Amino acid sequence: MSFSLATWNINSVRLREPLVLKLLAEHGPDVLCLQECKSPVDKIPVEAFKAAGYTHMVARGQKGYNGVAILSKLPLLDAGDQDFAMLGHARHVAAKLENGTTIHNFYVPAGGDKPDREINEKFGQKLDYLSEMRDWFHSEKPKKSILVGDLNIAPREDDVWDHKKLLKIVSHTPVEVEALGAVQDAGNWIDITRQDVPTGNLYSWWSYRAADWDAADKGRRLDHIWATSDIAQAGHSSHIVRDARGWEKPSDHAPVFASFDL
Repeated sequence: MSFSLATWNINSVRLREPLVLKLLAEHGPDVLCLQECKSPVDKIPVEAFKAAGYTHMVARGQKGYNGVAILSKLPLLDAGDQDFAMLGHARHVAAKLENGTTIHNFYVPAGGDKPDREINEKFGQKLDYLSEMRDWFHSEKPKKSILVGDLNIAPREDDVWDHKKLLKIVSHTPVEVEALGAVQDAGNWIDITRQDVPTGNLYSWWSYRAADWDAADKGRRLDHIWATSDIAQAGHSSHIVRDARGWEKPSDHAPVFASFDL
């Protein structure tokens, strides 16, 4: 079974429904995982997605914040969700394909502005969320699984536009990078994007604050596709659809793609 998969922080699935439909029409992933849907599940525009061929969906939502959804041309079974750090947020959902592959879709907390949990509660929540992810994967020992999503951490020096300048900026601090590495190790996860593109700068997010995001190119790779080590070699064709960041009324994230032969 061969299929393509994409992950995209859409920053409101209802506001950016036309952009989702554009991506589906022009790039046609078999599975699209969305984060920051900002919608209750019953308000997600499923009829439009069904008309585009995406007749299956597994999602968790809440009004105005967070929210994760998996849209698919392929049949899916709901495989549950986890509320790490007991935040009460819709930040995780899992689905299982007919070939037994489990897909985990995550939206890790951003962590606020200050990388200090003593003065910034949101940063503490982010670290706690990652710790509980680590512990869960250590316990579950996942197999034949793919993890995608906005993990809100750019772990490598070439995942950010300036490593030294961002060392004290939330998303690239050493404590966050270490925490994400512990999650990865706990589940024997392989970074598929970097397996395919081992060197060079790669970004999936550019701030809205830049007057010309493309020219400034002050990006970070916050969005990831991982696979458990037992199926990692089946992953290939990784790429980021950078152009989507320049579409009309865009998300500040670009979609990340990979394909799998399983």
